[in-house]
Amino acid sequence: MKDLLKQNILSNVNFSENEIEQFCNLFKAKKIKKKKFLLQKGEICKFEGFVNKGLFHIYHINKKGGKQVLYFAIENWWVTDIDSFTNQSPSNLFIEALEDSEILLIAKKDKEFAYENLPQVEKLFRIMTQKTHVALQRRMIDNLSKTADQRYLDFITKYPDLQLRLSNLQIAAYLGISHEFLSKIRRKITNSK
Repeated sequence: MKDLLKQNILSNVNFSENEIEQFCNLFKAKKIKKKKFLLQKGEICKFEGFVNKGLFHIYHINKKGGKQVLYFAIENWWVTDIDSFTNQSPSNLFIEALEDSEILLIAKKDKEFAYENLPQVEKLFRIMTQKTHVALQRRMIDNLSKTADQRYLDFITKYPDLQLRLSNLQIAAYLGISHEFLSKIRRKITNSK
């Protein structure tokens, strides 16, 4: 069950066989049913997770009661509320399974143990943090500078398989638009072909 995790780790940093086994053994497998929560607002995030199978969305509820999706997490992606996890403060986010899913979780204390005892782990998470910052920066720039049409086209180009697993409502919540507006965008694209 940890083969995909090992591949993900080794795609970022070289570990000895012993180190990677030691690190991967700190993760605990958990199955999450569709529509169940891994984390809810107000809870303290005590894990970082690696999606082995399935799909999650990470979102918050705005003042008007609407979902705003920060990101989706599919197989071979990581998921957490980094603010709550790092600061051990109540979360403002929800992490919900959109499909029956399997996730590998590492507890904060186990991650700290890995930092102390496996030097490559710090390098791994530094690289992953840098990649996350780049992705967030690009997303912020896109949200500020691109039209909804452009953001939708970018989304389906960048994540062709993911878009097939999501509803219009879920994609619209990620793009920050109404599902009605997304339907108009899709019709416009279809009619222009």
